[in-house]
Amino acid sequence: MGAQQNAGPAEEPGGRAQEPSGPAQEPSGPAQEPSGPAEPFRAPALSGEPGRRLAVERLRRAILGGDMAPGQRLVEEELAGMLAVTRASLRAALFDLTAEGLVERIPNRGARVRVITLDEAVAITECRMALEGLCAAKAAERVTESAAGRLRQLGEELERSVADGELLKYSGLNHELHRLVREISGQAVAADLLERLNGQLVRHQFQLSLRPGRPQASLSEHLAIISAITERRPAEAETAARRHLRSVIAALLEEEVQMTATQPRLIIGPHVADGLS
Repeated sequence: MGAQQNAGPAEEPGGRAQEPSGPAQEPSGPAQEPSGPAEPFRAPALSGEPGRRLAVERLRRAILGGDMAPGQRLVEEELAGMLAVTRASLRAALFDLTAEGLVERIPNRGARVRVITLDEAVAITECRMALEGLCAAKAAERVTESAAGRLRQLGEELERSVADGELLKYSGLNHELHRLVREISGQAVAADLLERLNGQLVRHQFQLSLRPGRPQASLSEHLAIISAITERRPAEAETAARRHLRSVIAALLEEEVQMTATQPRLIIGPHVADGLS
């Protein structure tokens, strides 16, 4: 008898494996997504001395750079959140800036960016006169050939900016000249005091360096300072610096005369660099 034909494929041991009765069960729905976007990581607020230093630096830069207007309220909770420091650090920073004359605290109203009156601006400039004269004299005693070259180059750039009518550039160069004289002088105490005084005058409505005719007038004064320092004549350098600051005071007072009687005598507008000079 011939071999029987298999009725079907050979059975696997133990019987044919059972196929699933239907397709594999898919999950009943998509994986659960978070109910909302993940919260951004927030670094803990900086506290103590590091927080105070950070707040002082950032706020000082904002005030001097014109990002905060005179009279603007300084809300502690808002600023602390913006700067990522604790309120205690922010409060300590405001006290430091008050000591620098950049902030004032109003009883029962909190702190605000300080508003400088014209009389205060004149008084501050009188103090600058003495300190700038000292620094100019010291610079004439200490100036090196390299530093003298930098001063002469600045003088040439000042002349070009006035000739080209680039008043904003002139104001920036003006600021750099005064800074360089302080640096050359090596008079660290006077330089520190001048930084604080200049900070109080950095914003005011007169913008002397942008007034018609003012750059031309102050240019000759700046060139006289440069000449006396580079030629190492301390007495003449001091005299030139004092003469320059006296002309600043005269320009401030002249501006006051032109103001209407109804205008408050406040220095409230932005000021570019060291434009008082």
